[in-house]
Amino acid sequence: MSDTVLKAAAAIRNAKRVVALTGAGASTESGIPDFRSPGGIWETYPPDEFATIEAFTANPDRVWTMWHELGASLLDVAPNPGHRALAEMETLGHLHAVITQNIDNLHQAAGNTKVIEYHGNARRLHCMACRVRKPMPLDQPRAGAPRCDCGGVQKPDVVLFGELIPPHAMFEAEALAQGCDVMLIVGTSAQVYPAASLPVTAKKHGATIIECNIERTDFTAELSDHFLAGPCGTTLPALLSALRD
Repeated sequence: MSDTVLKAAAAIRNAKRVVALTGAGASTESGIPDFRSPGGIWETYPPDEFATIEAFTANPDRVWTMWHELGASLLDVAPNPGHRALAEMETLGHLHAVITQNIDNLHQAAGNTKVIEYHGNARRLHCMACRVRKPMPLDQPRAGAPRCDCGGVQKPDVVLFGELIPPHAMFEAEALAQGCDVMLIVGTSAQVYPAASLPVTAKKHGATIIECNIERTDFTAELSDHFLAGPCGTTLPALLSALRD
């Protein structure tokens, strides 16, 4: 076991409150490609045409062609070893909460109980008219945008470009960043704001930053105290093993 993993585990073991911030890299090993990577969904569905609130409002039926395809891709995915390691860390008392930029519900499926959904959840529908939320039936694709019982157009309960982060998610994430002793950065490359500001907030308030990423990021040189290189499905189970020893 590497010295870096042992030092990171010691920081977590000695902390009163540990918070994880996860991004797309946490779910790629579950078969969900990063939207921005080669072969990602943005190559087929340019975000300015399919992922903005303006595009949705102008032509929801067209935008839903992407969401039906994305929903189908989520139907059979399952948590990977990285997700399960975070859930076990919570069970052991070493993880207080997960702030995730992902919309796939895999942290909850793995067993994490306190998950802040910064960008929403693609497994829910949100009516644009009456604001009612309900589960999205991923196994029932249809043509065009689904309609609510009230007659309103439903959208996936996710944050589109041009929409604000849900206030409750933003405020709770900010409070967690300010109050944690350790922030564990998992599979996110510091490109999407305001989520990318959370590790900065944590560091300013004295937190130790542990980064788990395949490649070095903007966080690595500026913020990270410990950098665990590799896929999350490898680094997080190694970290969990060190915590058990």
